[in-house]
Amino acid sequence: MIADDAGWNDVGYHGSAIATPNLDRLAGRGVRTEQFYACPTCSPTRASILMGRPPSRYGILAPIAGRSSLTLPTDRLTLASLLAAGGYFTALAGKWHLGLRPEVGPRRYGFQSSYGYLHGQLDQFTHLYKNGDRTWHRNEEFIEEKGHATDLIADEAVRIIRESSPEKPFFLYTAFSVPHYPLQENEEWVEPYLSSIPNLSRRLYAASMTHLDSAVGRIVEAVEQKGISGNTLVCFISDNGAQENWTVTENEYENRHGPNDVLGDNRPLRDWKGSVYEGGIRVPAVFYWPDRLAAGRMDSPAHVMDLLPTFAHLADVEVPGAMEVEGTDLWPELTGQSASAEKTLYWNTGSQLAARRGNWKIVHQGGSAAVGDSELFDLARDPLEKHDLSNEKPTLTAQMREILARQRALDRIAE
Repeated sequence: MIADDAGWNDVGYHGSAIATPNLDRLAGRGVRTEQFYACPTCSPTRASILMGRPPSRYGILAPIAGRSSLTLPTDRLTLASLLAAGGYFTALAGKWHLGLRPEVGPRRYGFQSSYGYLHGQLDQFTHLYKNGDRTWHRNEEFIEEKGHATDLIADEAVRIIRESSPEKPFFLYTAFSVPHYPLQENEEWVEPYLSSIPNLSRRLYAASMTHLDSAVGRIVEAVEQKGISGNTLVCFISDNGAQENWTVTENEYENRHGPNDVLGDNRPLRDWKGSVYEGGIRVPAVFYWPDRLAAGRMDSPAHVMDLLPTFAHLADVEVPGAMEVEGTDLWPELTGQSASAEKTLYWNTGSQLAARRGNWKIVHQGGSAAVGDSELFDLARDPLEKHDLSNEKPTLTAQMREILARQRALDRIAE
């Protein structure tokens, strides 16, 4: 399950004033991965999940917007196609955002069932994209439905679970539309915050998160009622850090929504969605499997590209070398069998580069490792990235820039 733009401090178990009892329950009974990384924005994160690599390897650096023709490559296996070949029923409910046209929708990439929306955002009730394009579909055929997108996406996920066959395991990818703007919530979700959150935008955001949390609870309850919780791994993440605010572009949603002066909360982490500082990429993440995972927390770094090899391991599906997967299997760490080997994590937004190796992280302003200024942080001592050590440690900074250069050379876009 993937939230859209939920921040570090937007879940109850991180101390938020927002009520998320179902996520808190998963966090309390599962494994909280407290250094889990996504990409700075949505399309890159979703590409990384499905391909097991940094999304810049395919030229996906930012949200796919407008009527762009950018897609995932069509000549490679994905997590969904890999699991489908291994005997799994594969279904997507919710946001796709990796191809904006029906012919490059989820079923083109290994999902046997697809439902939700192709674009990156939508009106929660009309289900239209911000420019008015249709995007709500079932199996890539546009449809008209009534209801809030959060409820409809949860309805679909629950349906798939209830109708699943004991003879055929399933992979269910549920990608919510919230708490991404536009914020549209009914009074039942807003009312609990009328006296506790004075800012209207933040109040709507809190309502959106609690609505999402209720949907998560419905989905987990469906797993339990089906009697398959002992054989089901539940994973929840956010696709990136929270967005600070939203300034409306003229004619978006026919000027019916926004602006929002306050949205999410990434405190105490630095910065917002779109940034390679921790607030943009370090996200809430929980793995829940009561029969296989003891309650606890995992503090070693992990990345969304690690989900593919982890799920493949659990499904007993071999990952072909041709997929060039760069993620690592998290299962030994999640189960406490072994600590992680030191790994390199890498981000490229086109205007910023970053890499983490061990506890050291370099943030580079610019799309080329050879040009631009770099900052160096020791995340073990300075997780809030307040102290740039690049001048104190020039040799280490040069080594980290070399790591950036090597990673950057593997990307599809040229220097």
